[in-house]
Amino acid sequence: MAPASRIAVVTGASSGIGAATARQLAAAGYRVVITARRKDRIEALAKELTAAGHSAMAYQLDVTDRAAVDEFATAFETIGVLVNNAGGALGADPVATGDPAAWRAMYETNVIGTLNLTQALLPKLVASGDGVVVVVSSTAGLGTYEGGAGYVAAKHGEHVLAETLRLEIVGQPVRVVEIAPGMVRTEEFALTRFGGDEAKAAKVYEGVAEPLTADDVAETITWAVTRPSHVNVDLLVLRPRAQASNTKVHRER
Repeated sequence: MAPASRIAVVTGASSGIGAATARQLAAAGYRVVITARRKDRIEALAKELTAAGHSAMAYQLDVTDRAAVDEFATAFETIGVLVNNAGGALGADPVATGDPAAWRAMYETNVIGTLNLTQALLPKLVASGDGVVVVVSSTAGLGTYEGGAGYVAAKHGEHVLAETLRLEIVGQPVRVVEIAPGMVRTEEFALTRFGGDEAKAAKVYEGVAEPLTADDVAETITWAVTRPSHVNVDLLVLRPRAQASNTKVHRER
């Protein structure tokens, strides 16, 4: 059994940034607990990591289901790292015509999901004597753009959650780290946002030579987590070189 400080829980780990983070943390020597709704995906990842000589277990979990989250938390006396990665965007409609159900779903996953896991596991992180809460937010949590208000509102909420938690638990043996990626090309993010419309998803990255990858973000998360205990990376904004802001992107023609 790994020491408590070497156990890392990663949410939304069935693909993209979450899966890449589980791989990176496992390679760094953590015993990773991989959670997501898609059981087959996380079980396959756990098998992959175990076959490579790492310690990993899969646990099917919907972060918006508080009862399920509380039950999950009972599996641990202490943990060292919680990576709140589960989230995502739905739609790109203007405020005037945005779907309230999509807004609600984004808030539930990005904000309430993060709240659920953080509340349930915070005592376990404190008990480890050297805990880290990571919130994977977005540059959308720091600035807005047209057609993004629902997602932007959710990510602003997640950003404020991390900022406030850091104030409230200062003096406890837990660091609160926020990683805010900009344009990241993963296999599902834009496709999910546009309801499976591959043409619309592809247009997001059109002409951008090198968007960030899931591995880029995972490496950054792992770097922040593995700093010495007294070093807290409060907020790290990560963008591709081609992206100067949420609304300024260099596209090659």
